[in-house]
Amino acid sequence: MRAFARQVLKAAAVTIGCAIAIAGCATRYSTRLATSAALDTILADPHRSDANRARDMWRHPKETLLFFGLRPEMSVIEIWPDPEGWYTEVIAPLLREKGKYYAAVLDAAPGVASQEKRVSDFKAKLAASPALYDKVTVVPFYTDGRDIAPAGSVDMVLTFRNIHNWMARDSASQAFAAMYRALKPGGVLGVEEHRGNPARPQDPQAKAGYVNEQYAIDLIEAQGFKLVAKSEINANPKDPKDYEQGVWVLPPTYRLGDKDREKYAAIGESDRFTLKFVKPVRRR
Repeated sequence: MRAFARQVLKAAAVTIGCAIAIAGCATRYSTRLATSAALDTILADPHRSDANRARDMWRHPKETLLFFGLRPEMSVIEIWPDPEGWYTEVIAPLLREKGKYYAAVLDAAPGVASQEKRVSDFKAKLAASPALYDKVTVVPFYTDGRDIAPAGSVDMVLTFRNIHNWMARDSASQAFAAMYRALKPGGVLGVEEHRGNPARPQDPQAKAGYVNEQYAIDLIEAQGFKLVAKSEINANPKDPKDYEQGVWVLPPTYRLGDKDREKYAAIGESDRFTLKFVKPVRRR
């Protein structure tokens, strides 16, 4: 009987310990429901421009961020945010009170006016709205693999439609290696990119802007990440991916101006893959 009692007490202790651990995890981060409600409020707020809001039907910001598992208490790096701050307008307000948002901007080459303008425009946007962006930390993102942040210091890294740019610079491996180092063990990497046609060989320079999904997965996993989920949130089956001038003929860029504009508007924004990776926890 004493042995049985000890087993019961041991089992109870394990159960209580598990419950405490689960409760601790539950209180560490907001629930998905609470995060969803917060995103609804932010997305509807007038601080977002009409042009940015019009793209929600193609970019699905709420669904994308929830898929990645974003929560208000997290520390998050966004790699190369748009100069107009498309995702910054959503992520920075969400993290402002309880989390931390790092904007890892382009390391502008001295004297390259277009690159310098991209960074200065983004910083000007932040400075114009301190009530939203005063706690944003701007850091440079070097494509040669240098550290973005102290090793193992952030919960999540996000990158939207940037892989083709790093492929063009022959620096994609170094870029993802830097992201891997910045993440805590168990941290999340969220990736969105223009999805190429898998029936065609991947152009290693991605000159048309498209990246084959499996090519991206292999590239990222080679740096130590583990793919844990895929989503079709940002898929667009109407995109034929065969444009002489690349993905940029589509909205919102309309590289060809008014030429065939109605045709490209009817297709909409590009077909995109959306992938979630984790940095594995090393077991001793």
